[in-house]
Amino acid sequence: MSTLRPIALAIAGFDPTSGAGVLADVRTFEQANVYPMAVLSANTIQTEDSFSSVQWEDDRYLINQLETLLKAYPISAIKIGIIKDLEVLQHCITLIKKLSPTTVIVWDPVLRSSSGFDFTELDTSELLTTVLKLIDLITPNYLEIHQLITTKDDAIQKAQTLSQYCDVLLKGGHNPNALGFDYYIHKEHIQTIAPTTLSDYPKHGSGCVLSSAITANIAKGYTILEAIQTAKLYIESFLNSNHTLLGYHAK
Repeated sequence: MSTLRPIALAIAGFDPTSGAGVLADVRTFEQANVYPMAVLSANTIQTEDSFSSVQWEDDRYLINQLETLLKAYPISAIKIGIIKDLEVLQHCITLIKKLSPTTVIVWDPVLRSSSGFDFTELDTSELLTTVLKLIDLITPNYLEIHQLITTKDDAIQKAQTLSQYCDVLLKGGHNPNALGFDYYIHKEHIQTIAPTTLSDYPKHGSGCVLSSAITANIAKGYTILEAIQTAKLYIESFLNSNHTLLGYHAK
């Protein structure tokens, strides 16, 4: 069975505000004219500016959901957001590679909420390397890159280290020196993605939206760099959509 539009799937948590998580991913996918599907990794209690708790979905239930969709539909690209730990992440990615080896995998490593709540624990560097070798693109921001690698290197050097295993987009939303400047690193080669406009209005979930926009563009057949460049314009529109922390997904 197939749909007329390419299919993009999100594995992510439920944010009741729809600012981040699977609801934000689905909203972004729909605006990009790809057919959205989703597998829930967690349920959360939060608002756009506070985070109370997370309840993780059962591992086997998550895997069964994913397996059912992979067997039934030709999924072009998958974005992975919050996930309980690296073991569950590895199980998901291994299953994707087994059942749909051409599906492009984007991991947005949401390791901590903006209010400081920690999600995924990264206690096995060897397993992290194994996971990175199986994905196509990882999209950490400036805070997350320092959680992924704890050496004294700067953020770009750490992104170059990760690029030995997969492509890296170092998102610039938290860049203290060049706000809004993203860096795409392919095998240690750096491509700067400069903003066309800067917003005075930060948005809850903007990193999620950028990564899901990239995933949608990849599902439509764009190269990773083309997907990033097009998604950059989308996220700028999202950031400038209104004065609150909750953005509009208007074209």
